[in-house]
Amino acid sequence: MSLLVARRVGNLISVRYTRLLSTHTMLLAKENFDYDLVVIGGGSGGLACAKEAVQFGAKVAVLDFVKPSPRGTKWGLGGTCVNVGCIPKKLMHQASLLGEAIHDAQPYGWKFAEPESVKHDWATLTESVQNHIKSVNWVTRVDLRDKKVEYVNGLGYFKDAHNVVAVMKNQTEKVLSAKNVVIAVGGRPRYPNIPGAMEYGITSDDIFSLPNEPGKTLVVGAGYIGLECAGFLKGFGYDATVMVRSILLRGFDQQMATMVGDAMVEKGVKFLHKTQPQSVEKQADGRLLVKYRSDDGTEGSDVYDTVLFAIGRTACTDDLKLDQAGVVTAEGGKSDKLDVDSFEATNVPNIFAVGDVLYKRPELTPVAIHAGRLLARRLFNNQNDIMDYTDVATTVFSPLEYGCVGMSEEDAEAKFGKDNIEVYHAYYKPTEFFVPQKSVRYCYLKAVALLEGDQKVLGLHFLGPVAGEVIQGFAAALKSGLTMKILKNTVGIHPTVAEEFTRLLITKSSGLDPTPATCCS
Repeated sequence: MSLLVARRVGNLISVRYTRLLSTHTMLLAKENFDYDLVVIGGGSGGLACAKEAVQFGAKVAVLDFVKPSPRGTKWGLGGTCVNVGCIPKKLMHQASLLGEAIHDAQPYGWKFAEPESVKHDWATLTESVQNHIKSVNWVTRVDLRDKKVEYVNGLGYFKDAHNVVAVMKNQTEKVLSAKNVVIAVGGRPRYPNIPGAMEYGITSDDIFSLPNEPGKTLVVGAGYIGLECAGFLKGFGYDATVMVRSILLRGFDQQMATMVGDAMVEKGVKFLHKTQPQSVEKQADGRLLVKYRSDDGTEGSDVYDTVLFAIGRTACTDDLKLDQAGVVTAEGGKSDKLDVDSFEATNVPNIFAVGDVLYKRPELTPVAIHAGRLLARRLFNNQNDIMDYTDVATTVFSPLEYGCVGMSEEDAEAKFGKDNIEVYHAYYKPTEFFVPQKSVRYCYLKAVALLEGDQKVLGLHFLGPVAGEVIQGFAAALKSGLTMKILKNTVGIHPTVAEEFTRLLITKSSGLDPTPATCCS
């Protein structure tokens, strides 16, 4: 294409876009709305929806405001994932793995003058992580400006179903009228209702920018956030203990969850099972005395430098004044989350919701992004694709990572019956682990499949290095109807850990030993 032709095409697109905007402006004026769409919440799902909508000529505004954590931590545009979630978590996980790699490198021939003197510097890490986050905040704002999405740095609430009020930093209010509204406010960490929790504890809102070294840390909660934080803290050399109220990784396959915990114990992470904190007290030396009680009534206490609560999250719906718009939360108003139909619509037809604010939906960034984009396409481009919330892949970035997609073994048994499923499983030995003689005790995978026919795969589970990278590709295969027959006829790439899925031959029902004798036969 010549430069002249390119310019003419560009001008034509610009003219058409301007006409489209002009047409929309007239329609909005006729309906007395300022915007086609107002999005409350500038996280992954809200931003994805807003940016997709403007591509189809919609006039869009995004409201975003971060309330400081009880400790005073606040951050910029982009939501949980960018600022206090996936991104800083993965960077700290990587930092921990690099520390381990330094020691693994020695048997491979890398020489260090004093290998035992190699230590981690918390201040350097947090500065690097926060610098990256700030750069993403800036790029996000520039992207909104370039795409003509209006950014309003205000806390939003409903005046009614079509009018959203933004409370600005100076406490003035700005009213935005909209034909459609998307709620994408996400959630924030919960604190337990015990003395000293909010006064002296922190959450994932604070850990990634903590100005002081965490030191000896108690992590209360054994969901994926708690385990990931405890894992990288131990990797940096800090004493880390996880307090578990009931089970590890609720909602995940429990055989795999138990193995994740056992692998963490092998790394030196401590666990207090069936135990709940009773109080947190600050001592004269600044350290924190935590008193706790186990289910059998046994009481105990210990002193920590940091107490991190990871006991779940609460949807940020309290400030929205949903009742003024007629929106009812899930469970007849008892839940803080929103129940939506297959089109992400609430009980009010022009008010939608995406992301972690949704009731019984996967609380994952890619889910929010995809749902937000599909919603915008339905609203403004006459498309009808709906979000499929089933078989969503995810990974727990514990020291030995756990990736999975599809059903757990328990869920498959509950739905189809134990006698109607078959579980293929195997231990394996990553090639990279041989030379430094790293433990392979918990390197394990399994495929949960239907027993009949070609054995449709219901779930895949992988515990080992780069689990997220491994499970992502297999997730597409599972969504496409993967069967054990296909998996067994797939030739693996050797030597990789991902190929282990193509070598699954032993079933649990056979009772045979799933431990491999060699790596190449």
